[in-house]
Amino acid sequence: MKKSIVLVAIVASVFTACKSEKKETMALNEETKMEVNNYVENNVDILTSVLTWKGSKPTGSHNGTVALKSGNLEVVKGKIKSGVFVVDLNTIKNLDLAGTDGAANLEGHLKGEDFFDVAKYPTSTFTITSTKNNGAKIDVTGKLQIKDVTKTITIPAVLSTENGVTVFTSEVFKINRADFNVKYGSKSFFDNLKDKFIDDIIEMSFVVKTKA
Repeated sequence: MKKSIVLVAIVASVFTACKSEKKETMALNEETKMEVNNYVENNVDILTSVLTWKGSKPTGSHNGTVALKSGNLEVVKGKIKSGVFVVDLNTIKNLDLAGTDGAANLEGHLKGEDFFDVAKYPTSTFTITSTKNNGAKIDVTGKLQIKDVTKTITIPAVLSTENGVTVFTSEVFKINRADFNVKYGSKSFFDNLKDKFIDDIIEMSFVVKTKA
């Protein structure tokens, strides 16, 4: 009789432990949603934060950077509580042709009405709406606004903090510029472009650092 009671107790203990472990695993993978409010604090270091980009066409590709105009990244106990990154499209830079007239021409073209129409839409904004743990990485979901269009995207990223500075580093993610009405040389809007088209897919990545 005593042996039976002990056996039942052991089974109950194991079941409880497994149930607890399952709950903990579910909690680790749980999506964290956040309220999207207008931020007041501007704690992003715009001098060291950057958005990188790469665009392609049949004859090659171009890459460059865009600086941030402002932003806020709130992290509590290693988790993102809120985040807004405002990109200054007036700072579009081309790197692969740097120092040549080609770079200046390309930058001017990207800022013009054919592309991002910077005179009318000087900024682009990424607003974080939720996060979800994915191993050592975080799947960060947010609203990306380019021109007069806003789309929800998810980008993998990692967070690190050292000496009071938090760094948000995203993996390379892709957007379809046609979704944001960036039309120049796009097969989504024009026929008979032959090999004169420019790929709709743009590769991007963020490195966002907070102030110390």
